[in-house]
Amino acid sequence: MNPIFSPSLHRQRHQFVIDFVRKNKPKQVADLGCGECKLLKQLKFHRNIELLVGVDTNGAKIKKMMHGLAPLSTDYLQPTYDQLRVELYQGSVTQRDARLRRFDLVTSIELIEHLTLTDLERFASVVFGYMSPASVIVSTPNSEFNALLPGLTGFRHSDHKFEWNRSEFRSWALKVCLDYGYEVEFTGVGEAPQDQQESIGFCSQIGVFHRLQGNDHCNALHGSDVEEVFSYILVYSVNYPSLHDNNTLRRVLVSEVLHWAEHLKNRWMEEKTGRTNGVLPHRQTEQGALEELLSESPCTETLDCPVDYCDRGDDEEQEGAELLWANDPQQQSGTLNRYVLVPLAVLWSCCPKIGELSGNLGNLRHLLMDHPRVKLTQDGSSLLVKCEEQDPDQVDGGLEDDEDFLAVQCSHRAEPEEDWEANV
Repeated sequence: MNPIFSPSLHRQRHQFVIDFVRKNKPKQVADLGCGECKLLKQLKFHRNIELLVGVDTNGAKIKKMMHGLAPLSTDYLQPTYDQLRVELYQGSVTQRDARLRRFDLVTSIELIEHLTLTDLERFASVVFGYMSPASVIVSTPNSEFNALLPGLTGFRHSDHKFEWNRSEFRSWALKVCLDYGYEVEFTGVGEAPQDQQESIGFCSQIGVFHRLQGNDHCNALHGSDVEEVFSYILVYSVNYPSLHDNNTLRRVLVSEVLHWAEHLKNRWMEEKTGRTNGVLPHRQTEQGALEELLSESPCTETLDCPVDYCDRGDDEEQEGAELLWANDPQQQSGTLNRYVLVPLAVLWSCCPKIGELSGNLGNLRHLLMDHPRVKLTQDGSSLLVKCEEQDPDQVDGGLEDDEDFLAVQCSHRAEPEEDWEANV
């Protein structure tokens, strides 16, 4: 059948669902009779979907295909604020399960023709009555089109229990609407030749059902029977990385902070002393580097930040900005760890992604606090970025005579500490 259509008929059916998802942006989507999960694998890229569920009676097939629904490496490296959870269940569409109630969209693609007429009645009761989704897409073969399929005798598949013409499908669909409070529109995919389209219709006929506004038919019909029922077996589930998850947010934020702090440190060292990777140019002394630094304007020029965060402080405080050593108070004997102090306000102001991830300076400080990869000053206002290790015997106690490099602390008035709980 597929060589007759381009794209192939199953691709056209899947594309119909994808186009519906793009237009209507459902957040919870379930595919009944998901089989090899081909439709789900396409839907997972539509990040308006927050919960994507597949149900099939063949648990072995689900287990074989489920890993194609796992997050990609880029989902972990570049997480977004989108949220997606994927769940696959082994179960029958004739059984109720409370986990699938009230979805935005339920799809049944070429499924109902595999059910007996008795099971078809249960299907309607479960899907439209119990699950009661906002929208349902049902596709099934149009038997009127079979005459155009070369070499076909009987049904299109040996497991089909029936194949309806357009009138039979319409009659079933309208009865469902009457029984369960829906409306339906009819369409399809796989067009017949132009001169036969009107008389024969589509190869796959599709009914798109929408729950009527204010329809509480589900609760009224089942009454006390709407208690939680779990008939399906969960075979696979996965949560995609999301910045709404605090652990993921913290991981990404720390990586950004460390990257930009190292960048600012290196740029400052190169611009202010002529060093490259911490090495002074030929014939320049540490004392000369110190005198040059002391002659520079100490705040925005020192870190070359393209914003006026220093203007938030008082003039008196800005005049008090000074260059300071930053030694590790927990240094081990035999080495002396030196750091450049990068104020969090500089990182928050100069790096848009850090500002976007943290929201405000108080949140930034809270998220960095106690993280094993981050070393903050005692007051939590600055990040300590390690420069180098040196034998203390080579270090003289005086500031002017020290041969190691200097670290900068910009004294300024940061934004007032914000209440973390109030900003969650």
